[in-house]
Amino acid sequence: MSAKPLRLGINVDHVATIRNARGGPRPDPVRAALLAIEAGADGITAHLREDRRHILDADMARLKAAISKPLNFEMAATGQMLDIALATAPHAVCLVPEKRTERTTEGGLDVVGGHDYLVPYVDQLARGGIRVSLFVEPSTEAIDASVSIKAPVVELHTGAWCHAVEVGDAALAEREFARVTAAAAYAGERGLEVHAGHGLDYETARQVSALPQVVELNIGHFLIGEAVFVGLAEAIRQMRKAMDEGRAAVRA
Repeated sequence: MSAKPLRLGINVDHVATIRNARGGPRPDPVRAALLAIEAGADGITAHLREDRRHILDADMARLKAAISKPLNFEMAATGQMLDIALATAPHAVCLVPEKRTERTTEGGLDVVGGHDYLVPYVDQLARGGIRVSLFVEPSTEAIDASVSIKAPVVELHTGAWCHAVEVGDAALAEREFARVTAAAAYAGERGLEVHAGHGLDYETARQVSALPQVVELNIGHFLIGEAVFVGLAEAIRQMRKAMDEGRAAVRA
């Protein structure tokens, strides 16, 4: 099966995490976004959390004004975030689950139980000219609910698979990647655009890039960590290389 070109979105949240740990303006997530684009990123992702633990409102406005590539605004489905999204007018919004007590996003959005609640958010964002994606678990139930909600894009949560790889549980990793593979294929069959993200490193990005339905990866924490050792531009170039190697397997 031939595959569409594969885009790389760089999440700059944790540049802001480092900044906020000390206070002041540095390191600047907008500078990181511009460097990421120069290094080959196809877009920039930022999650404005309700508790503002990393990205701040001013960051979103500055990112929208400064970058030449699409801005993907991750947000919880709340009235306040909807107002900010409509005012900022990013290229895309990805609706994600959010809990104040979590360190990072722990799973996919409950699109089955939250179906009726999410419908007006997706509708209002779409009417505002914003492409909407839903961050979901890799399951047929989540895909079917996303279609019903009328979101054109799903981002498959790869966290469980990546964690299994990280801890060396080969059997679990195989099962979790099978779920991702099946969900990507099913979403493609249902007419959805398929993205993937959460916990990806060079090796897992290479592997998921071989799924022909996946057209975008969104990666942040790993690359910001790698940047400490090799620099952000080099980390992004290495990620792009890993993705290209994985994508080549589709045509092999």
